[in-house]
Amino acid sequence: MTAIDFDTRLSKVVGDSAKKLEKAFGHRTVGDLLRHFPRRYIDLEHPDSFEDLEEGHVVAFVATVLDVKKLPFRNNPRKFRVVVTLSDGRATMEAVFFNQYAVSKTPVGSQQLLSGEVSVYQGRLQLASPHMRELPEGKTLADLGRGGGAMPIYPAGGGLTTWDVERAVTVALDVVDVFPEPIPAAVRSERGLLDAPTAYEYIHRPRKRSDWVFAQTRLRFEEAFEVQAVFARRRSDSAQRRSLARPGRGDGIRVAFEQRLPFQLTAGQAQVAAEIDQDLAATHPMHRLLQGEVGSGKTIVALLAMLQVVDSGGQAALLAPTEVLATQHHRSMERMLGDLAKGGMLGGADEATRIRLLTGSMGAKARQQALLDIVSGEAGIVVGTHALLEQTVQFADLGLVVIDEQHRFGVEQRSALSDRAAAADGVSPHVLVMTATPIPRTIAMTVFGDLEVSTLRELPAGRQPIQSNVVPVAEQPGWLERAWQRVHEEVGRGRQAYVVVSRIGEATADDDVEPPPDDDAEEKRPTVGLVELAEALEQGPLAGLRLGRLHGRMPPDEKDAVMSAFAAGDVDVLVATTVVEVGVDVPNATMMIVMDADRFGVSQLHQLRGRVGRGSEPGLCLLVTGSPAGTSARERLAAVAASTDGFELSRLDVELRREGDVLGARQSGVRSSLKLLSVVRDEQIIADARDAAVAALDSGDVPPDLEASIRRLEESERAEYLERA
Repeated sequence: MTAIDFDTRLSKVVGDSAKKLEKAFGHRTVGDLLRHFPRRYIDLEHPDSFEDLEEGHVVAFVATVLDVKKLPFRNNPRKFRVVVTLSDGRATMEAVFFNQYAVSKTPVGSQQLLSGEVSVYQGRLQLASPHMRELPEGKTLADLGRGGGAMPIYPAGGGLTTWDVERAVTVALDVVDVFPEPIPAAVRSERGLLDAPTAYEYIHRPRKRSDWVFAQTRLRFEEAFEVQAVFARRRSDSAQRRSLARPGRGDGIRVAFEQRLPFQLTAGQAQVAAEIDQDLAATHPMHRLLQGEVGSGKTIVALLAMLQVVDSGGQAALLAPTEVLATQHHRSMERMLGDLAKGGMLGGADEATRIRLLTGSMGAKARQQALLDIVSGEAGIVVGTHALLEQTVQFADLGLVVIDEQHRFGVEQRSALSDRAAAADGVSPHVLVMTATPIPRTIAMTVFGDLEVSTLRELPAGRQPIQSNVVPVAEQPGWLERAWQRVHEEVGRGRQAYVVVSRIGEATADDDVEPPPDDDAEEKRPTVGLVELAEALEQGPLAGLRLGRLHGRMPPDEKDAVMSAFAAGDVDVLVATTVVEVGVDVPNATMMIVMDADRFGVSQLHQLRGRVGRGSEPGLCLLVTGSPAGTSARERLAAVAASTDGFELSRLDVELRREGDVLGARQSGVRSSLKLLSVVRDEQIIADARDAAVAALDSGDVPPDLEASIRRLEESERAEYLERA
């Protein structure tokens, strides 16, 4: 008889349930199912009582159903909520479920086991969408624990409850013969880790709290160890790749530019520039992440690196996510370099090069000239959008790729230029990626040590503080009116303001925002669109002011004209989508109002408010929301308002949005490839696993199951993503 292992198809073990599990969670094998770990546990020996409940606590208790009501929503009769009134024999409380027809059939008088997070609604404690399971007549809580004192609660969905998952897991656990063991015995022994069969038994069928704690410790380390082993193998392979050294020279354009700088680099900028200099002088490709606060001076550091490559006879390309940002980078660099950007032109300096812009909206003549300067090498620096990734763009000697706001590009896009250059002559260009606020996946890759990281925390002298406040229109409608008055006051002082919205016009989904974590609202509240808001402001609270409109669907020449007018001071208030999120630099803009701020992610809000306070006056950012007090959306906004530390906020973003698919293409989201591991909570485990994985590979102590895990990744579609990560 064939042994049952983690690669066995689920249909051979759980029968017809396999189709439901695959549809709901994508599980196809026994291993997929057994790695569907519980999200928490119910202590069956010490259930909670109503008098013990506190807001925010995850609880479990047994209660009697007193009443069940199915109530339709007024604005949408097809949607409904079910309110179940419960009693513990002394007090009552309610549990609320949304659009769950089966719950509406819950028998009055039945005994139910409930587990969920306690919230407050209209001043009363309640459970919103808890797990609920009926206790069979004559059964006790202990009967549900299968002989133990704890019950696992699994992630549910797709029509499957935690109890359905538990039944399938129990069947699989009873019949599986072989458990993979990727951690060498010496590593397990040194750290006191459980073996694989015991870890899986304890995590799915614990008898006491210490069981699942030890199991989670072992399985977290296993996750970190496997990933670190893959990364270590990749780093070893990457070290064999070849790149041309770009050390620069002492009498070139970089030195000439540094001598002209009207300011002194911060200590952080000087240190990071030195790190990059050293990388560029090596014969293997640099792959460095430059992360820094909004306004910390990343662009200057990147420009110095590009000029060093030009001094070494190569070219540098800067890839920007939008035409607005690419155009601004191009103008800014030409302005800073002056005659150093006029290579071969009348009035150009002896050391000068050319800076070319390449975007999708350029006219045929301008595009042709740019392409000629790029392929001939006349353009030492090329700034562009996704147009740079087209096959028709050929470089004479691409030595450095700089990617600005790297999270706005897909994995394949970020690697396209490097791959093409390497394919042409076997030499890989150096790569520098930049971000103002690390997104979850970036933090994950950073902690896992797959990127060399440089960090700028120090702001240049003269950078003004930004005050942020939440405007809760549901509770304080008058505050929004006061916000528009503040706009008038700022404009009256000769300053300018942004008003940011989440969508352009009539739409069913937000046009330009990254999806925030799920909040606990019953229904999605309607959001205001750019078109309707701009018209309302022009005729109402901002009448008499000069308003401009900017969004990503405008023709490029119109976008450029609006942005130029705003930068020149010919527009008082710019009503825009998140096209202004990155790179837009208007020092005279001192105020920003973000409408429906709860629809934006933490990092995106931090990026947006970085557009104000860039001049000599402090900035003000108002986060307008209709989310009720006590919701996760409001807590998220309060956190943004309370801190201007982008690194602290990025860690919060990880906790809210998860780390993203560390080994795949996803940038962030709840379906992380990490099951138990958290890069915020488990940094020490990850660091320890890295040391252990490197030591194991160096010594040759690679168990067959670890080699198989690495090989599966190599053969899967994730391998391409991993190689470019």
